[in-house]
Amino acid sequence: MFDDGAPVVVQRPMGTGFWVLGAGGGKEVASTIKSYRDLEVWQLSMKLAELCYEQTTHYPSRETYGLASQISRAAVSVASNIAEGHSRRTLPAYLNHLSIALGSQSELETQIELSRRLNLLAEGPAKDILQMAGQVGRMLHALIRSLEQKGG
Repeated sequence: MFDDGAPVVVQRPMGTGFWVLGAGGGKEVASTIKSYRDLEVWQLSMKLAELCYEQTTHYPSRETYGLASQISRAAVSVASNIAEGHSRRTLPAYLNHLSIALGSQSELETQIELSRRLNLLAEGPAKDILQMAGQVGRMLHALIRSLEQKGG
């Protein structure tokens, strides 16, 4: 089903409020996802936000309300939309928030790349953030695909 081996989440049974962690390939793991905090994609997106905050503290003061602020907002938006979407009571609302999270992840990647090009962020930290953001994006894509396939 999924070649990348990323974990996926499906709702079983519809309407019960429990999200079951799936290993891909149609197999389900016995543990239930009771909170957005149980989602690996939310956990990684929180680490991503922390990393972004750490790196933007080194930006010049003129960027406090500019690019540094935009990076922080985009990074927080990824985790926040995963959490808010998971807490919604319908699958379409959850998918909508995951889509917004994916948009924020792309926005963050663009802002990090611009920071690197403007020499506000060194190559190493930029690469670390972009790799982590890419992983979050892949996990979000897998989660969205899984929910669309299982919920449709």
